[in-house]
Amino acid sequence: MKAIALPLAALLTIAATAQDLPQPSPLGKVEQVVGLTNVSVTYSRPSAKGRTIFGELVPMDAVWRTGANKATLFTTDGTIMIDGQKLEKGEYSLFTIPHKETWEIIFNKNMELWGEDDRKEEEDVLRVKAPTAKCNDTETFTIEIADVKDDKASLVLRWANTEVRLPIEAPATEQGIANIQKALAEPDVKSGGYNGAARFALDRNVMTKEALEWATKSVAMEKKFYNVHTLARAQAANGMNKEATATAEESMKLAQEAKNEAYVKMNRELMEKTMSGQGGK
Repeated sequence: MKAIALPLAALLTIAATAQDLPQPSPLGKVEQVVGLTNVSVTYSRPSAKGRTIFGELVPMDAVWRTGANKATLFTTDGTIMIDGQKLEKGEYSLFTIPHKETWEIIFNKNMELWGEDDRKEEEDVLRVKAPTAKCNDTETFTIEIADVKDDKASLVLRWANTEVRLPIEAPATEQGIANIQKALAEPDVKSGGYNGAARFALDRNVMTKEALEWATKSVAMEKKFYNVHTLARAQAANGMNKEATATAEESMKLAQEAKNEAYVKMNRELMEKTMSGQGGK
């Protein structure tokens, strides 16, 4: 039988795993919901251990597996935008080419790659560039998903004193509206369901007329400081500033009774806008 040669790193990893020993580059995983899409990265995390990283341990201007051991795995359960370019739902090996001022980030459709030499360029599905920046010295290679807000986030790669941030966007408005329509078609919709639907629409500045209807139904079913505030927002979004002012005042009183200072503050701010005629802006 023909012997199969494995890379030294693979043999060391197999040996350490078989004996249940700590690995030199332990496995790490970061996972985050962006919009309505779950994004995760699984990778092995080498440490500097006094070595010079970029330019020596990791060659510049050459493809890097972006970690140690098996190539880094990037997974998304929905279509996302990477720096404005579409990446379809799926699993990808993630490679990078570090340059002095920018990095190239490569998404490859082969998920079983071990090292840089295994990758075939024709299997790349997306290549983007991201600028480098200085950061605090980082001993162990780190990938994180940061700057999470609404439908956006940043994929951050950091090691030694170098950091790269790549913008991710997972548009969720269309899917959110579809989810709302499906949920509100059920026969047992409760007050919270109508309130959640109204808040989503108002946050996205879509379907404001429907949001007013949903918020009105929510308050009619059960009156709480939070859904009364949603109703005030919906009234303001539809140009009903006088009504919105009165409703926000009611919500503020309910919030004061509930000792919820956050909603007291939000209602005061809303009343300032509606009384000045800017509620819908």
